[in-house]
Amino acid sequence: MLFRLGVVAALLLLLGACERQSEVSLPGMSEALAPEYGDTFIEASIGDASNLLPVLSSDSASSAINSLVYNGLLRYNGQLELEGELAERWEVSDDNRILTFYLRRDVRWHDGSPFISDDVKFTYQLYIDPEIPTAYAESFSQVTRVETPDPYTFIAYYDTPYAPALLSWATAIHPRHLLEDTDILRSPLSRSPVGTGPYRFSEWVSGEKIVLEANPDYFEGSPYIRRVVYRIIPDVSTQFLELQTGSLDFMGLTPLQFDRQTDTPAFRRNYNKYQYLSFGYTYLGYNLRRPLFADRRVRQALAYAIDKQELIDGVLLGYGVAATGPYKPDTWVYNPEVMPYHYNPEKARQLLAEAGWHDANGDGILEKDGKPLAFTIVTNQGNDLRIKTGEIIQRRFREIGVDVRLRVIEWATFLKDFINPGNFDATILGWSGGPEPDQYNIWHSSKTAPGQLNFIGFEHPEIDELLERGRRVFDQEQRKLYYDRFQEILAEEQPYTFLYVSEALPAVSRRFRGIEPAPAGIRYNFQHWFVPAAEQKYTR
Repeated sequence: MLFRLGVVAALLLLLGACERQSEVSLPGMSEALAPEYGDTFIEASIGDASNLLPVLSSDSASSAINSLVYNGLLRYNGQLELEGELAERWEVSDDNRILTFYLRRDVRWHDGSPFISDDVKFTYQLYIDPEIPTAYAESFSQVTRVETPDPYTFIAYYDTPYAPALLSWATAIHPRHLLEDTDILRSPLSRSPVGTGPYRFSEWVSGEKIVLEANPDYFEGSPYIRRVVYRIIPDVSTQFLELQTGSLDFMGLTPLQFDRQTDTPAFRRNYNKYQYLSFGYTYLGYNLRRPLFADRRVRQALAYAIDKQELIDGVLLGYGVAATGPYKPDTWVYNPEVMPYHYNPEKARQLLAEAGWHDANGDGILEKDGKPLAFTIVTNQGNDLRIKTGEIIQRRFREIGVDVRLRVIEWATFLKDFINPGNFDATILGWSGGPEPDQYNIWHSSKTAPGQLNFIGFEHPEIDELLERGRRVFDQEQRKLYYDRFQEILAEEQPYTFLYVSEALPAVSRRFRGIEPAPAGIRYNFQHWFVPAAEQKYTR
């Protein structure tokens, strides 16, 4: 899977720093095998895709499919450097206000139509259309106008410099000839997409599987793996059983599975394991529209009541590090001076008392104005790490007089009925993303509408100003000053309790070669993976 800006994947951040990785085994590194075509790659998803039009999709399941079906003008390579994809090359004006992209001339949509600059212009117009409910209009709203002087040149103009500008053009480009003058919200391409990417859409059986076929006309050459199948398996334990029987070729293992349940000769014969610090973090987010969380002392108290090391040891089995904010500890933008909120239940009780919460009736639960300090944490089904994290937090909160219920909800319902409309008290979730540190879409006060990414309703004038300034300068040292202060305020306000950054622990069938671990992980060069003919398992 190419490392491309996606729905969720544009939201966390690193630049100029290598991702720590220690490969447990490196498949085929000593082999000198020529790549061969054929075979099928099967992996599982805990939830079904929601929409296969990137402008409308807002979940990781859809993004995983879209990353293989569509291309952007640019993409990240394994070293987290921007390189051309649909664009052969690009130029940035001296004042950083004009981007000129020179497009490849050998690209065709999956229906055979040629890819041209009008498709890029149309995609831009989609994202700025106020009638289209997309969470990703912000970067394109920075563009003042675009030009297509010829079919293979696209120019974007900005009134003021915009640091994430290049990254924004890694967004999937949509086919103008199939979507123009249609109702995008009812387009059949939502269920049967047409892109320019290395894989073509083949089949979608709701709740069961999505099937992609290699694009023989792909401009970088047809992928070696002929077929990709995403099976919808909502339970991680069931996924693991399927992996052990050989029915899956890839799975992100839980720490328990990685550490204790796969250390057998049989598993090592069939799979290779990798580990590296992921781009994602897990958090406990508070719905700030709820009066209970209006006082930041309550949020700070809850942060002090959580033992992050207990979570890392008990849930991750040591495969992770504590999070203090939205940036990984091994990145240039990370602020090591941010207050870490070490476990301190006495401090938690003190802050709650200051906020007016006391156990008036001796039942062990704090009250204020006759109401108990009680709320529900929601998280999604199929993610055992989040569920176990919630159970430990629930117990720790009870120790300081907070009555918490943990509710686990099926993924699609979780998004549709709880997260998107803001119908929750608190949630355990995670963000993952890439190298650009701009956090505007998640934290700016203009992004709190239903379906947008600041779904907890956080508003802070200084945060708004810092995010706006951080995206207007290109100098890394100056940007760091803004983002350092941004992290300090988040620590003070605690709209999230940032819990941990976990290690990615993928297992891949040994028959797949061409895997080259890099700072971007292992999926960035998926189109170059292959299986030697003698080891191919599937003819269809």
